[in-house]
Amino acid sequence: MDKSNVEKPFSNQLLLQFVTLFVCATFLLATPPAQTEDLVIKGQDGWLFPVWESLTDANKPSIDANIGIINAFKKQLAEKNIQLLTLVVPMKASFYPDRMPPHKPISAEIMNRYAYVMDGLQAAGIGTVNVASVLHAQERDGRHAFFRTDYHWTAQAAEASAVATAEKINQQVRFDKEPKGGSELGEWVNVRRYGDLAMRFMTAEQRVLLKRDVFRVRDQPKTSMSLLDDNPDEVHVVGNSFVQPYLGFPQKLSETLNRPVSLTWKPGNVGPWATMLQYLESDEFLQNKPKVILWQLNEPRMHSGPDAVNVWDTESLMKAETWFSRVVVAISR
Repeated sequence: MDKSNVEKPFSNQLLLQFVTLFVCATFLLATPPAQTEDLVIKGQDGWLFPVWESLTDANKPSIDANIGIINAFKKQLAEKNIQLLTLVVPMKASFYPDRMPPHKPISAEIMNRYAYVMDGLQAAGIGTVNVASVLHAQERDGRHAFFRTDYHWTAQAAEASAVATAEKINQQVRFDKEPKGGSELGEWVNVRRYGDLAMRFMTAEQRVLLKRDVFRVRDQPKTSMSLLDDNPDEVHVVGNSFVQPYLGFPQKLSETLNRPVSLTWKPGNVGPWATMLQYLESDEFLQNKPKVILWQLNEPRMHSGPDAVNVWDTESLMKAETWFSRVVVAISR
């Protein structure tokens, strides 16, 4: 089994390891080489946004096509009594249009895209969690949904989304085992540093003008829940750096469900299609098929299929037909 593809999010790792991983790994979607100032949009009050996400074209036909692929995938899983639930994280720029610079307007099509994706998933009968509504509630309560100088949602937003996801899972899934074995959560700590957009795409002089942000995250507990071989995980999360352990989504999902949760995550440039395939073709899936797979996706890439050149890494690219045929084989094992 390739341990790099599937991991338990509840090991005794130090917070420093997570910080190092968070800063150094390639979390963002694939970006072409260019001058750093070409890859970040400087918004109001030091808010930063990536330039590679379109502010004008939603590409709805491609979104529809990808939802069709996801629907066919969902049906394959259902034949093995596995439920698929999707979690689509909204685009940071359209979530904060008032923090974008005046010369970077966002089209109405982009502003309405998240609702379009939600409607499409629901029309196809694909279970989903409306993360945007959860994050807007966070904002109304005075907690930022995204970090100011980072691509990612905050740990508080991740945990709120995990709670909403747990509620959806409990509504839709009948588990074989009684609730037991949830994750233990650590104490909240503050880490002052620059976000990944600032670190990767701005000079040292530019970062000084921005100042560091406070990343409020959970420390790792002194003791951790042991996941026993005779208590296999019935919930598996597949996604990118938004669901990495540092931001706390899988731990909070496990704690809320009071069940073990396993995780497969890869940097954004690998893409959701290749990441899902890696999990399905792993020994982990072969030996322990879960009751539910939660697939975390990002709104700005909902139009990008398995063959999206200049979006995913070359190693991740494949025709949609190839992806689906491999999925069918993996699920049928």
